[in-house]
Amino acid sequence: MTQWALTVTGKESDIGFIVRRLLPTRAARHIGPFIFLDHMGPAHFADAGTEGDVRPHPHIGLATLTYLFDGAFMHRDSLGSVQRIEPGAANLMIAGRGIVHSERVPAEVRATGGKVEGIQLWLALPVALEECEPAFHHVPAADLPQLEAPGARIRVILGEAWGLRSPVPFPAPALYAAAELEAGAALSVPEGFAERGVYVASGAVTLDGHPLAAGELGLLSPCDNARLVASDNTRLLILAGPEPDAPRYLDWNFVSSRRERIAQARDDWQANRFPAIPGETERIPLPGSVV
Repeated sequence: MTQWALTVTGKESDIGFIVRRLLPTRAARHIGPFIFLDHMGPAHFADAGTEGDVRPHPHIGLATLTYLFDGAFMHRDSLGSVQRIEPGAANLMIAGRGIVHSERVPAEVRATGGKVEGIQLWLALPVALEECEPAFHHVPAADLPQLEAPGARIRVILGEAWGLRSPVPFPAPALYAAAELEAGAALSVPEGFAERGVYVASGAVTLDGHPLAAGELGLLSPCDNARLVASDNTRLLILAGPEPDAPRYLDWNFVSSRRERIAQARDDWQANRFPAIPGETERIPLPGSVV
């Protein structure tokens, strides 16, 4: 039987649309390299306006991984990347020594009133790679490996499990999988990871007898034979990885193993020393700074 560690319910906030934040919390700081988990939406946007758009902002020391269930975003960054993010695709942005990006709701999504919903994760880069060159990788849904089982569809977004390996090039061990289960279907959580978690985006499951409802993240201790059974038609995520190689400090959009590096990043954004996104002039001000 699985030794249950913790259930995290997260906190909802409105940033132009509803976001539920599951990581980090006071009770749980990470699952392996995963240090940030936001469930975005579901949200519908008006035909006019900028509600839901995230203006240019910086990152250091981390990778972002965006995966949508519905709708679309337009990603632009200071490398010159311009990518439409659509459901089922994996979008990995490696910030390294510093990158700036924006995410905006496409005009046609606003015009049709379509639903936008998805997950954004932050992953701490290994300490040795915190200052690497920034990069952006888009992997279409068709290129992500998928497993069909009775009552279940599983997509491996990052890492390797169930005999499937994702092509998403994150430079450290980690597992991120999305599963859709019909009521009554069962799924085993992969073994061999020091830290594991299951997030129920919709529906409900039991995990070795422990109930998990929609919007809840269940954390598992490192042991074997964790078995999920869907109580309803369910969409869930599985996250896993080794223990972090060092403690991480988080401040606004910055992540580092060194406090002084975060202080430098704050000064650099305030002084406009980060690279710009081609064609974009807006920017989110540093929290606490004078606009």
